Amino acid sequence: MKHQTLEHLQSIADITPLASVSLTTRAQRMERWAELLDQHPSRCLAALSGTEHLHSAVREVARTAGSPLTVAFEDPLLRASGLKSDTYGEAKRFFELSDWELHDIVCSCHVGTMMQANWVAGRVRRVVGGNRIVAWLRRLMVN
Repeated sequence: MKHQTLEHLQSIADITPLASVSLTTRAQRMERWAELLDQHPSRCLAALSGTEHLHSAVREVARTAGSPLTVAFEDPLLRASGLKSDTYGEAKRFFELSDWELHDIVCSCHVGTMMQANWVAGRVRRVVGGNRIVAWLRRLMVN
């Protein structure tokens, strides 16, 4: 591999530094995640197992190779925007998700141990768009 300076690369290619393209809103980050999942809609992804049953400290560091969280972390733009790992806790922080929302996207109790990327993309978009009926029912259960 030949080392090239940034100046030389800019003379032969259109280079846009990722720092100038940062995703600043929750909706932008979530939509980027959904778009990444949609790039390979039939890709089989590993689900995280029983997230709702894990102790909170264990849940924070939970991860599974090849999960929807891995897809997000593999993206240079999401990492440049602040995503630090593919753990449950980091995804919860970065995407500003509640435990219920992230559980709905990545947990095995919905589909088993594997899920298709397009199914996950739909779940991600549903969280962004909101499901008012489910939110209302959850508020009733909590109160």
